Amino acid sequence: MGGGADKLYDERFVHFIVLFNTDRDYFECHEVMEELWLEEGRNLLYQGLLQAAVGLHHWRNENFSGAVKLFKQADSKLVQYPDEQMGIDLRRLRADVAGSLALLVGEEDRLLAPAFAPFRLVITDERLMMESEALAQMPLEQRLHPDA
Repeated sequence: MGGGADKLYDERFVHFIVLFNTDRDYFECHEVMEELWLEEGRNLLYQGLLQAAVGLHHWRNENFSGAVKLFKQADSKLVQYPDEQMGIDLRRLRADVAGSLALLVGEEDRLLAPAFAPFRLVITDERLMMESEALAQMPLEQRLHPDA
């Protein structure tokens, strides 16, 4: 990745993308994004992305009610943004969140226990794609603990 002035995306945001799409480490997604979310004045887009990741974390760990709660919260945030924002296809993300909710909740809001079905964040910006691909080349431990 280039020097500070030519970066378009915060490195933590790029790391979130890599953790979500490449590593599928939704717990670490939360850890990385929460700091940025707080620093950016509790940005609702970041919060919606964070909640989608935590929804997947809960689903993978068979906490189906937690997954439903987080997916609903994510949807309520993401619906406030245009179909493309911050280099991400939010229309696709909203559809994936809705699809996940449809799998998790049956008729009359009966909670189901479907097999885990992760989805990816679709990147629409070439710069974000390049930055995330470059960061993904770094080993996970080195990304998580750069000073170790």
